[in-house]
Amino acid sequence: MKSWKTILAAAALALASSTAAMAARTDLVLGVVLEPPHLDPTAGAAAAIDEVVYANVFEGLTRIGSKGEILPDLAESWTVSDDGKVYTFKLHTGVKFHDGTDFNADDVKFSLDRARAENSTNAQKTLFAAIDTVEVIDPATVKVTLKQPQGSFLYNLGWGDAVIVAPESAETNKEKPIGTGPFKFESWAKGSSIKLVKADGYWGDPVFLDKAEFRIIPDAAAAIPALLSGDVQAFPNMPLGDGLPQIQSDPRFKVVIGSTEGETILSMNNKKPPFDNLKVRQAISYALDRKAIIDGASNGFGTPIGSHFAPHNPAYVDLTGTYPHDVAKAKELLKEAGLENGFKTTLKLPPPPYARDGGQIIASELREIGIDAEIIPLEWADWLKQVFTEKDYDMSIVSHTEPNDIDIYSRKDYYFNYDNPAFNKVIEELNLTSDEAKRKELYGQAQKILADDAVVGFLFELPKIGVWDAKVEGLWDNAPIQATDLTKVKWAD
Repeated sequence: MKSWKTILAAAALALASSTAAMAARTDLVLGVVLEPPHLDPTAGAAAAIDEVVYANVFEGLTRIGSKGEILPDLAESWTVSDDGKVYTFKLHTGVKFHDGTDFNADDVKFSLDRARAENSTNAQKTLFAAIDTVEVIDPATVKVTLKQPQGSFLYNLGWGDAVIVAPESAETNKEKPIGTGPFKFESWAKGSSIKLVKADGYWGDPVFLDKAEFRIIPDAAAAIPALLSGDVQAFPNMPLGDGLPQIQSDPRFKVVIGSTEGETILSMNNKKPPFDNLKVRQAISYALDRKAIIDGASNGFGTPIGSHFAPHNPAYVDLTGTYPHDVAKAKELLKEAGLENGFKTTLKLPPPPYARDGGQIIASELREIGIDAEIIPLEWADWLKQVFTEKDYDMSIVSHTEPNDIDIYSRKDYYFNYDNPAFNKVIEELNLTSDEAKRKELYGQAQKILADDAVVGFLFELPKIGVWDAKVEGLWDNAPIQATDLTKVKWAD
């Protein structure tokens, strides 16, 4: 007869095995299309950076929630002066960076002063242009004084470009990011994956995942097998191609069609002939068949746009009728511009399917009016260098996924090379206005000017096609900001 100790030990082992089998997973592999050029959100424009580190590794004074709302983050509270110019932030205490250094008001001052400095490399430096002074009141209190009231100031502080960094690690964040978030950077195998692990002693609400891996999978041909095999359990933005019906019919997966802040546009270099001619830009706009582009570049899920504004925003104005698809009108405008026989140009395309697939369709549509656009595929880093930074391009296709970013058309030397004093004046007034009704009116004026000037070819709002294991919970359905927020993500028990 077995002893009672042997029986008890066997029972305990069986119970332990059963409990382990029932325990929810604490790891997650996510597929991402683009590999970030680096991992410092304060030093680069690529959305792929924030998609990995925003809210996970780095945090700001405020943050943007899943519905686009402004939430407190490293700042637990704040007060605003009656004139709207002075913001006093009360900071959380006991917060540490992942290298063990303390977070305090000095880090906030350092980060904001660094972002707005004359030699700043912050891609959204204009977010901080309204700041006059940043003062440390005590280790847990910071006072920010603005040059004039700015209705979007708290929202701006929630961008990835406004996360708080430490002077001890700021210069090495591109390759070894050190923040205050619930996950810390573990490793980066270039061209393959980026791994994060749960940060010990995190100051905020604990996260459910112990580790997360962002695996770089650029196309549907590789993405679908990775998902079906279980090698990857989630694609927050999946490049499905024609594979959507197959995934939708599989009960193992959840498919969520959401919205983004990604205005997808045919960029044009407004200072480079012949794109400096309004009639040429208008001709190109008339040549674009948005429905065909949306069907071919976004599985038919994109929402047509006629200016640089998200259709789900309350201030959106539908200007898609400004340039309906009209080949005859496009040819007429080219003739008026002295280009009856068309011209040759280039179309530089970054890697995402919306750009590569959309570029083929657009090149075909432009040929109908006599424009011969040579397609030049670029890797993401090359696109950022040649097109975005050096402005060495004729036309390109890209989704601008930053929230409420219509002001980019007012920025000097931005890659569109567009300059309209009337538009700039509207943006200046918008920056000074906090009244929501007036802001809505100004947003409408700004959208109309951009449409009339045919600054770029406005195509569609990028859809967010999310696919993940049906047992995974907490991923965002929509993308009000370019982020893959893992702070609430877990496996169902």
